[in-house]
Amino acid sequence: MISIVVLILAFLGAFLVFLASVGILRMPDLFLRMSATAKAGTLGVGLMLFAAILHFQDFVITSRALAIIVFLFLTAPVAAHMIARAAYFDGTPLWAGTVRDDLKYHYQIATHTLDSQAHPAEETPAITVVEGDDFTEEG
Repeated sequence: MISIVVLILAFLGAFLVFLASVGILRMPDLFLRMSATAKAGTLGVGLMLFAAILHFQDFVITSRALAIIVFLFLTAPVAAHMIARAAYFDGTPLWAGTVRDDLKYHYQIATHTLDSQAHPAEETPAITVVEGDDFTEEG
């Protein structure tokens, strides 16, 4: 019975990791790609590690696998969020089909801070991106 549960968890985890890799190829922009890989990849690896815990039933393996799961669930989403935030502030373009940009009028270029209140377009200068240029210019 336990081997069937281990098999199901391992295959489900492998399938989620496979979906994360498909998400890298199929999603149209950086932000959607990062979202797909951070969520599906983290859950997939967590399920595979949980399958290893059930399969081996050893204290050393269980403690290490649980530590990896906790570390992974704490760091992977935060890292994906920070990389996506840096990419957004660097001017990485959103997908043309993006419906809503929640940060559009909240980011202050002069102070590099996010405000809770939206500012009118006149007070928030647009970020112009020059192809091949890693630095943004106020415009």
